[in-house]
Amino acid sequence: MVFLSISACCRCLCLFLGAALLLTGCGNEWNDPYPAAERGANRLYSAFSERPKHLDPAISYSNSEIGFIAQIYEPPLQYHYLKRPYELIPSTLDGMPQIRLYDKAGRLLPETASGDQVERSVYRLKLRPDVRYQPHPAFSLNEDGSARYMNLDASQSRALQTPSGPMALAEPGSRLLTAHDYVYQIKRLAHPSVQSPIYGMMSEHILGLKSLSALIKSALDSAPGAWVDLDTMPLPGAVAIDDQTLEITLEDKYPQFIYWLAMNFFAPVPREVDQFYSQPALRNGNVQLDTWPVGTGPFMMVYNNPNARIELSRNPNFHDERYPCQGQPEDIAAGLLTSCDARLPLIDSIVFSREKESLPYWNKFLQGYYDESGISSDSFDQAVRVNINGDVNVSPAMSAQGIQLQTSVRTSVYYMGFNMLDPVVGGRTPEEQRRAKLLRQALSIVLDQEEFISIFLNGRGQPGMGPLPPGIFGHLDGEAGINPVVYKWKDGAPQRRSLAEAKALLAKAGWPDGRDAKTGSPLVLNLDTTSGGLGDKSTMDWMSRQLNQVGVQLVIRSTDFNRFQEKLRKGSAQLYFLGWNADYPDPENFFFLFYGPEGKVAHGGENTANYSNPEFDRLFRIMKNQPNGPSRQAVIDQMLNLVREDAPWIYSFYPKSYVLRQGWLQNFKLNNVASNTIKYQRIDAASRAQLRAEWNDPLRWPFLIMLGGLVLLLWPALNAYRVRSGLDAFGKQVRKR
Repeated sequence: MVFLSISACCRCLCLFLGAALLLTGCGNEWNDPYPAAERGANRLYSAFSERPKHLDPAISYSNSEIGFIAQIYEPPLQYHYLKRPYELIPSTLDGMPQIRLYDKAGRLLPETASGDQVERSVYRLKLRPDVRYQPHPAFSLNEDGSARYMNLDASQSRALQTPSGPMALAEPGSRLLTAHDYVYQIKRLAHPSVQSPIYGMMSEHILGLKSLSALIKSALDSAPGAWVDLDTMPLPGAVAIDDQTLEITLEDKYPQFIYWLAMNFFAPVPREVDQFYSQPALRNGNVQLDTWPVGTGPFMMVYNNPNARIELSRNPNFHDERYPCQGQPEDIAAGLLTSCDARLPLIDSIVFSREKESLPYWNKFLQGYYDESGISSDSFDQAVRVNINGDVNVSPAMSAQGIQLQTSVRTSVYYMGFNMLDPVVGGRTPEEQRRAKLLRQALSIVLDQEEFISIFLNGRGQPGMGPLPPGIFGHLDGEAGINPVVYKWKDGAPQRRSLAEAKALLAKAGWPDGRDAKTGSPLVLNLDTTSGGLGDKSTMDWMSRQLNQVGVQLVIRSTDFNRFQEKLRKGSAQLYFLGWNADYPDPENFFFLFYGPEGKVAHGGENTANYSNPEFDRLFRIMKNQPNGPSRQAVIDQMLNLVREDAPWIYSFYPKSYVLRQGWLQNFKLNNVASNTIKYQRIDAASRAQLRAEWNDPLRWPFLIMLGGLVLLLWPALNAYRVRSGLDAFGKQVRKR
């Protein structure tokens, strides 16, 4: 038996009393993860799992980053929020770009001219006159017109290295957007230090971009570490005619370029912002455009702690933009047109909290502390019900809370990539390449994607047949659309080829039963993944078991996303998992991931497999300039045959989106292409506060029962102490006679 001292008993009693009083006094705020000052605010609450590495619009090409910068930056064009098929509309422009085509003699051609006739394509963009930048110290001027914050002192530099960053400086400035800012950003795509992932592709189109890159490199070589003023360097392919007019000249006909004008790579970056962040004190303190973006969009970053919380606030200088009044017929019934003509944005701020694990995120969503959520496999049965007809809806418990479900087949593909520079899975000599291709084909059969989708995705996906997902021109359903390397068509449906066929391919590759035919050494492959999601332990265990069926050993090398990207850049990964979301709804946006000049290691592009096939490259150059139709489909079919036969990827699956939203989050519509959609969303803050209080009302009676039990337990000891000390029932000293 353990005896407690009276003082210890009193301390225990005080602790329980304190806990009970805390629960009673704090009402429904006891588990709120946000500061009390935020309660009732017109804020949207979301989450992120991977800390963003790049917030520079010339660099970022990751889905984990675009959700931040798309709210801050404005490229010239954007997508209509409600219309389907997706429709481009002006963002900072006064109208859609004017496009003119010219032949070698400088004669104007019709829009229907073929690609081999076109020598130049000229895009003229006319800017709106009312677009201003967010407040930022880069725009702050002294009375004499000089930059106020171009020579920061020590205290200012330290202030900028806090989570408040540039917002810590007291006197920010602003100015109007000009065409020169777009020119400056296009020049940044060619800057060797920026390392834009689209430079390789754009240098083939934008007139003079390659020459500009060489010119910048020469300037850097002559003055290492110095800031290069890009305004002093010519680029004939991007010229500001005046402050409101921009002309971009391409060296060919490239119809997809209009889509690029809706992407962050073509968002404006002003010269003075580039110069501001070039200060050594800021570079050394990691305060850069890559961490503190500056834009004209509806929101601006005001707090950045990527390990915990990122906050965006309404840009007070945002121009007049209105909620759309047209959409699809079903949008009216869904209440998506009730905000017609309302000025954007409809919320004041966005709070992104970092959640490394899915379970805490899910629980906080159920408590009302996040406004929308995806559905992990572990939570699927709790959230969704599927009826006998295959229709899906929220579970009764979710419905009772007013939670609603939206689903959409995404224009995306997930895949396992092979590094074609690796001697085992890619090969260097012709014989190695022959063996490696057979190996890749065998593994494509072995990994049973139907089983993966059933086990880990709860059926939320379609087996991948190639790089083009449904909804993209060139994708074919039925027998015409199967991958013949992996499937046969039988009884009106695709049937995965057998393990026996996979083993036969493996033997032809020189790896019978997973062992080298000459040395007997086992075949060991390394798979690089990021932690969480497709890289979690259960998924990787399944993957290992799949390959073990043919004797192949799989080593999982899990790392964070930043390190993973570094491995891809250096070509040190052997196998890897990635996904690709459509930047724009065109097959060129998927096929360029196999284009030789886009090789990740050699050119810094997005061809992470480093796949190179001259015939594919030739067909790609033909396909990209063609309009949708039978001729383009014929070329696409040839390209699909090549990448299926060569198997640089295992085409895992096309995902389906399932998103839950709270009833107080309104104007919410899934979009597979655009990311700048938060400005359209609306929060009923009063309803959220009320329901949060109801859902998080603490159960006080267990604590009161425990408190009563503790009092009864300790009462004999307290009473004995009172008698020995000569105290009466009220704790007063009894006088002895």
